[in-house]
Amino acid sequence: MRLLSSAFVALLAFARLSFAASSSGDSVLVLLDTSLDRENYSIFFGGLEKRGYSLTFRAPKDASPAITDYDVPNFDHVIFFSPEAKSYAQDITPQSLVGLLSEKTNLLIALSPKQTPLTSLATEFSLILPPPETPLISHHPARSERPTTIPVAVSSSSPLLTPGIPPVWFSGAPHALGNNPMLVPILRAPAESFAADSTDDTGADGIVDATEKGGEGLWAGSQMGLVTGFQTNVNSRVVFAGGIDLFSDEYARKELPSGTPSGNSQFARDIATWVFQETLTLRIDSVEHHRVNQTEAPEMYTTNDEIVYTAHISSYDSRTSTWKPYSGIGDLQLEFTMLDPHIRTSLPPVPGSPGTYQVQFRAPDRHGVFKFILNWKRKGYSYLSSSTTVPVVPPRHDGYPRFLSAAWPYYTGAISTSAGFFLFAALWLAGDVKGERKKVSKAE
Repeated sequence: MRLLSSAFVALLAFARLSFAASSSGDSVLVLLDTSLDRENYSIFFGGLEKRGYSLTFRAPKDASPAITDYDVPNFDHVIFFSPEAKSYAQDITPQSLVGLLSEKTNLLIALSPKQTPLTSLATEFSLILPPPETPLISHHPARSERPTTIPVAVSSSSPLLTPGIPPVWFSGAPHALGNNPMLVPILRAPAESFAADSTDDTGADGIVDATEKGGEGLWAGSQMGLVTGFQTNVNSRVVFAGGIDLFSDEYARKELPSGTPSGNSQFARDIATWVFQETLTLRIDSVEHHRVNQTEAPEMYTTNDEIVYTAHISSYDSRTSTWKPYSGIGDLQLEFTMLDPHIRTSLPPVPGSPGTYQVQFRAPDRHGVFKFILNWKRKGYSYLSSSTTVPVVPPRHDGYPRFLSAAWPYYTGAISTSAGFFLFAALWLAGDVKGERKKVSKAE
């Protein structure tokens, strides 16, 4: 009976994953601060439920439901809508959240200008936060709202955002971006904005002077980030948003100063689809390698062999919850390396064969243990990585060519010497030595 129940649970988990909007599952834990009303974020939460996600709500200090059991995550995604919580339950620490990411659990975290445990977590991901109680301020464009409620233009260059999203309302704290290449900038602060502990213009001249000196200018201008993503080496994703109001119904329904609807609803949806791995999710299905005019991979290659390498790549389609062949990568490269790359060549898609990338190259004239390496990393997309080890050996004793055209001078010299020797020997042996016969007759 226990075996049947375990099999039934496994079957349910497989069926849930098969029809999930996300490539990594549909279970979501939402840590919602007790001071916040769930109905104020009904558009965002309702959109997740319509796409098939199962939401479980919990207060930050509640012990259940637990995020993990015996270091195994119970949820595929976790949303932290507790920007001002000073403490959490024992299972929520910066270290445990980093461990969740290593187990391929995705995180969506809303920050605030206040100092909380989540701000210390952000620093682990190369995000530099301003001093506490330092919100983003901008007096442009002219509007009736407070200087801390700012319409921010959305960049159309980000691959994870829908093109043409109107400006979004933002209220919260900015952050500076470190040099980590795994950071994915999503929303930048306006060029005329700055972070300060006062909403009036006192000290504005000091900010300008600091900008010229490179000091407090770190907290001014479009170099500041408002929403930033991070993708780990195992392709789990985390997004840090500088303010929770970005996801609220109020900002989703609020009109811009121009009188047009804001883009908060679509922007929040795009963030969720990316961090929950609905979009820009790629994987390597299989790789193949063999000699030209063969189909099976050999145990070893010989120097100067003609090698064919093939990779099959697919992309996740959240509408059908299936993986489909993907041929949209135009800068994929293959390395054939032994310590250092001996060959680096492009791996182009094969026309007429979706999801197939293939290249033919000659093995280097050097023996040793080589690797086929694929290492494709682009901001916003899943990282593609593959490594296959193969030995490359010199030809066998009977594998070398019988005659070398470059050695014909040596062949000619050897043949002419041999022919001359045999000719001389034949003449010597066949000739008649008359002098010896005369001496013999006189002696008689």
